[in-house]
Amino acid sequence: MNNEKPREKPRKLRWAIAHIYSSYNNTIIHITDITGTETITKCSGGMVVKADHLEASATAAMIAAKRVGEAVRDKGITGLHIKIRGKGGHNGPANPGQGAQAAVRALSRMGIRIGIIEEVTPLPHDGCRKKGGKRGRRV
Repeated sequence: MNNEKPREKPRKLRWAIAHIYSSYNNTIIHITDITGTETITKCSGGMVVKADHLEASATAAMIAAKRVGEAVRDKGITGLHIKIRGKGGHNGPANPGQGAQAAVRALSRMGIRIGIIEEVTPLPHDGCRKKGGKRGRRV
């Protein structure tokens, strides 16, 4: 008599890309297929809270990530590669806002496999002149 449990068949993973844009004013989570061309679902902090000053909060990002995670699971996607983007550019801060980390954590808690986490904030290659004048911003 064999007391071993029958082996489960390994499930095929279906991957998608989660584009998380996190600034100091809002957090936007946009899920596309693996090529990045077709939108599967999207949600932002402003869609889940009523007050404007709460759009960029970690709580709003977690609620938005839960909404996105449920929609992704319904479509049969089991894994996400994550691209985190801050404001960047020649005037914005290069680091993402507080909602990015909360969104990633909420997605992983939902049981979705997390693949590659990549930071894709745009960096300037010395293009336009920074604002502030010749002597910079005087405080």
